[in-house]
Amino acid sequence: MTAADNIHPIFDRVLRRSEKEARLKQRARVIWLYGLSGSGKSTLAVALERRLFAEGFTTHLLDGDNVRSGLNRGLGFSDADRVENIRRVAEVAKLFAHAGVVPICSFITPLKALRESAREIIGAEDFFDVYVKASFETCARRDPKGLYAKAGAGGVKQFTGKDSAFEEPAAGEVSLVIDTEAESPEASLDHLHAAVRPNISLT
Repeated sequence: MTAADNIHPIFDRVLRRSEKEARLKQRARVIWLYGLSGSGKSTLAVALERRLFAEGFTTHLLDGDNVRSGLNRGLGFSDADRVENIRRVAEVAKLFAHAGVVPICSFITPLKALRESAREIIGAEDFFDVYVKASFETCARRDPKGLYAKAGAGGVKQFTGKDSAFEEPAAGEVSLVIDTEAESPEASLDHLHAAVRPNISLT
């Protein structure tokens, strides 16, 4: 007998997601922002949540550093740990969506396989992915957390874009691209909001 033999889900007996969405007057969908460190993911995620909240939407922000300080504390940046990091976050985001909430996720998610894993866990119909695009050089100049300087001095191992690969999405592989090198933070937010809002509104 395996451990799975002792698990008896009650999904068929709990309140339906549609009932919760109707109560909240919104369609739950996972907004997944990804890109290099310093590309503007967290800034956009925070600003988007504030704007949607002001419009009456119920949201929850899941940010990489925040999650690694709690739920995913102890995970490093090895390939296996990156896989587990994204798996856990995707499962949590899925739970929020089934509660009728709009989760806004901000994670580097460097590899196509990781993004596909998140999409599979959450469900393609609920997964709205946003590539926050900025070159390694631009992110290194911004360096809001000082990580690029530390990585350059050898203080950060397996740093994405330097020691660890970042795979840009091909055309057609992503719901939306926000190029933070080509437009201002305000324009990027407007662009993101305009794309997200119709996907979560019931009206």
